[in-house]
Order: sequence, then structure tokens, then C-alpha cells
Amino acid sequence: MLKQTLFILILFSVFIINSDGVQAGSLPGIKAFDKELLSRIEAMKDHKNIDSTNEHKYTNRLFLETSPYLLQHAHNPVNWYPWGKEAFDTARKLNRPVFLSIGYSTCHWCHVMEEESFEDIEIAKFLNENYICIKVDREERPDIDSIYMKAVLVLRGSGGWPMTVILTPDKKPFFGGTYFPARDGDRGVEMGLLTILKKIVTVYKNDREKIENAGSQVIEQVVEMVQPEPGSKMVDKAVIKESISTYKAGFDEKNGGLRSRTKFPSSLPLELLFRYYYSSNDKEVLDMATKTLDKIKSGGIHDHVAGGFHRYTTDATWLTPHYEKMLYDNALLSMAYTQAYQVTGNIEYKETAEKTLNYLLKEMLAPGHGFYSATDADSLTPSGEKEEGYFFTWTPEEIDTLFDKKTAKIIKNYFSIPDKKKERYILHLSRSKDQIASEAGVTTEKLDLIIKDAIEILYKKRQQRTLPGLDDKIITSWNSLAISALAKAGFAFDNKKYIKAAEKTASFI
Repeated sequence: MLKQTLFILILFSVFIINSDGVQAGSLPGIKAFDKELLSRIEAMKDHKNIDSTNEHKYTNRLFLETSPYLLQHAHNPVNWYPWGKEAFDTARKLNRPVFLSIGYSTCHWCHVMEEESFEDIEIAKFLNENYICIKVDREERPDIDSIYMKAVLVLRGSGGWPMTVILTPDKKPFFGGTYFPARDGDRGVEMGLLTILKKIVTVYKNDREKIENAGSQVIEQVVEMVQPEPGSKMVDKAVIKESISTYKAGFDEKNGGLRSRTKFPSSLPLELLFRYYYSSNDKEVLDMATKTLDKIKSGGIHDHVAGGFHRYTTDATWLTPHYEKMLYDNALLSMAYTQAYQVTGNIEYKETAEKTLNYLLKEMLAPGHGFYSATDADSLTPSGEKEEGYFFTWTPEEIDTLFDKKTAKIIKNYFSIPDKKKERYILHLSRSKDQIASEAGVTTEKLDLIIKDAIEILYKKRQQRTLPGLDDKIITSWNSLAISALAKAGFAFDNKKYIKAAEKTASFI
């Protein structure tokens, strides 16, 4: 109830009130940076070997950071600060609210909000004149991300990235959300970011007490959320049974996973389902786990060419993904498929786990044997435009040029690509091998060989495209998941290569 009351309170208050090239620091709406900051930026340019003839129009403090996500925003016209004392001291000195934006480098909607709002001169100027703006990489500062995600959940009931939070100079959140379109009417919204920012500033100046009280109430709720509940170290069996019952009630019988308009594979308690099946022999629980894994490996969320999985899908059928690939998702899913193979003996689960781990070892491995954190959802088209998923999708025409007529027909049939020549499609499996082999007049064994050869050709062709951006942070906890995944697969499949890789990464960490 408090959550709804607070959100209505803030919305009511906000929405009813009427109303070298260019040198670093020359941002719209602010005075030039002081000499000390300018000298640090210039020194960093020298350190990074940046050609002065290739300077960006704008450069802000984030240029001094190392996070790939913060560096993506280093040339926005917004006067971004990294999280720290300087930003909040400045907010207190100027008596301004803080505009906090949290995201990560491979997030598609983070890129969209940057393009629509943070590269918009009018919006940047208003932010620079009325707010202190802070950018946070959620993967670099999971502590900050966790606290303010809880605040957004208190205010809105749901959260995600990019995360947008308005704070007092004392770090109290009083307004929050995720992605906001730039202007009224954009993407069908009644009120865009610029209007929201203007109305919040008006409330902040005219009714500061209400803002402070709302922020304090949110903080109280967040503190309650993070307090651990007293209890035993062992989970009570009744709690486990209740969890299984809850999962059964919410299970998507058609598509696997939980019933939802979007599907996130790493949030599924697949290990719990397998462990419960071990102890209870409840066949329904096993069927839920295998149904889910079957749908995931057949869907567009699965990279059928290189292996690995995208972060989530925008539909309930695991078909249309946001195309970023995260280390933790792939480590968790490879463990789920390894466990599924151990329980069922189904060789397809083993092959899926192996292909996922081989993808990590081939494309995500850093020098020294740590693993990079992610690859981007967006990639460049031949014309140089950023497009989500371009790297991973195909036109029927592209397939036709790579293979002879008969093979091309089999490939399109196998990967569910219709004959609309100019459309781009994500590869996915919607029919059985037996059906496709029968229509092609080949055995399933022959079909497997055709698909294996085709995937090699598709991979080589795809590698000629501009690769999605790489987030080269090495995150200890995510690498620990990769170590577990490699070690478990190594023992389950008697694969010394995986065990050796796990040892090397453990030594690196």
C-alpha cells in the first residue's frame, strides 16, 4: 500500500503542477570545466593516444573512467559525473536534485535512451542546468544498483535497465523508473522524459518538504527489504515443497518456464527442479524442467550458429531475443543442460551444454584465462547504422547465395526462415528433424551432417560482419559461475579440456 501511495504522491505532485573542435567542458548549459579537470582530460587523451584531429564534439568526466559503459557516455552533451563525493557535494552546494542513470554496456534499451535523450541537446542542456547527473555501471557497482533497484521496486512495483532514479543530494530516492521516451507522444507515451524532468524540478523547488518525506519513506522500505530474516541455516522441507507448488501453479504448459510476456532463462529454478526430482521422483517436476530446456534450445534465444544464449526474449515463446549475451546466463544454462543430461541421458542436452561452453572458450575468453562479461545487443549494418540483432539474423536471400538450391531449401526449412527475400529472421527450430528429413528425402543422420556443414559456413560468413561490442570487464562472481560450469561439465562428460579450463580460470581469479 505504501508503495502505491508513494508513487501516486510523487506522480500527483509531478504531473499536475503547471508550469578542439569544441573543447572538453563546453557542454550545453554549463560553464567550462576548471583547469584541473581539463588538464586531467587532456592527459588522458595523451595516455589513450587519441588523435586531436579525431576529437568528439563533447567530452565529460566519464572520459576519465575505465568502465566500458561509462566510456560509452563520455561524449554525451550531458555533464555526467561518476558516482562519488564530488557529485553529491556539488548537488548540495547547488541545491539540485540528482539524476541517477544506471545501466550496462550491452543493454539495448540503454543505447536507445542514450540516443533519444542523452545525445539530445535540449534535454542535455536542461539536465545540466537543473540536475547533477550521475552514471553508474551496474556491473561495476552492483551494491549501488541493488539499493536503487529496491527503491524503484518500492516506487513502481517493477524495475529494469536502464534504471532512472531522482535523488535528493543526500541520496534519498523520491522518483524512479526505467526507460523513458524523450518527449510527450514518443512511442505512444503521454509524458516524455523532458516534461517529467521539468515537473520534478518545479516540485523540488516549491515543495521540498514533500520530496524529503517521500525519500525518507522509500529509504525506510529499502532498509526493511535488506534486513535478513532470522532462521535456521537449513531450508525447511515445507518451504521447498511450497516453492515447487508455486512453480507448478505458474508453469507455462505450452512454452516452458513461468507464464510471462517476456522470458528470462537465468531466473528459472532449474537446479531446484532437478534436485527435487532426485529426492521425490516427481515426474511432473522433471517434465517441467525438460520442457523448459527443450523450448529454450529450440528458440531464437539460442544462438544456433556459434552456441550460447541471449539474455531474454520479448515474447512468451523464447523466439525474439534482446541479443546481448551475458557470461552468467551462459554459465548457468550450461550447468542446467549438463544436469539435464545426467538425469535423462538425452544426448541433445549434452551437445547443447558443450556448444555453450565451447562458445565461451572461443569467443569470451580473455588473455590469462578470465572470461569477459558480455557482448552487445546492437551491431553495425553494412551502411554503418546500429541495429539490434543484425549480426545474428539472416535474409532468405543470404541463405540462397551461400548454398545450392536444394541445401538452401533444407536450411531455410530447418531454421524456420520463410521466403520473404528482404526480411531478416532469427534462426530457430519449430519442426522435428523427422519431418524435415522426410520432406527433403534424406535420413535424419544425413540431415545432421547437412546442418553441421551449413553451420560452419554460416559461422564463417557471420564473422565477416562487424562484431557486436564486447564488454571486457572481468567480473569475479560471473567467472566463478563459469568455473563451476566447466568443472561440472568436465566431470559429467569426462572432458579433461573443460576441467583444465576451469583450473586455469580459478588460478587467474
